[in-house]
Amino acid sequence: MFDDRSPIYLQIADKIKEDILSGALGEDEQVMSTNQYASFYRINPATAAKGFQQLVEEGVLYKRRGIGMFVSPDAREKLRTERRERFFEEVVDAMIAEARVIGISLDEIVRRVEGAK
Repeated sequence: MFDDRSPIYLQIADKIKEDILSGALGEDEQVMSTNQYASFYRINPATAAKGFQQLVEEGVLYKRRGIGMFVSPDAREKLRTERRERFFEEVVDAMIAEARVIGISLDEIVRRVEGAK
C-alpha cells in the first residue's frame, strides 16, 4: 500500500480521505484505531497516529475521548470542495495556459469538453 514518494503518515491521511470521498467511510463513522491501523499495515503506531492527527487538525476526523476517532459530519463535502479547487488550479488553469500558448481558443476547449459527454 505504501510507496516511497511521500511520508507514510501522509499516505495514511490520503487513504482515509479517499475512503471518505468514495463513501467507504461515512459521516460520524468510527475509523480503525491507530493501533489497529498500525497492526493491519505493519507500521509504527506513532506513524499512524501522526496521520490521524493531521486529519483531526484538518477537521476531517474528530476524537471522542475514550472511544476513538470518527469521520466529521462535513468531511466528505469539505474534501470534495478542496479536491475541486485543486482540480481547477492544477488541471484546468494549466490547460488554459497551455492552450493560449499553442493558439487554442476557450471556445474550442468548451466545444471539445461538451463533445466528450
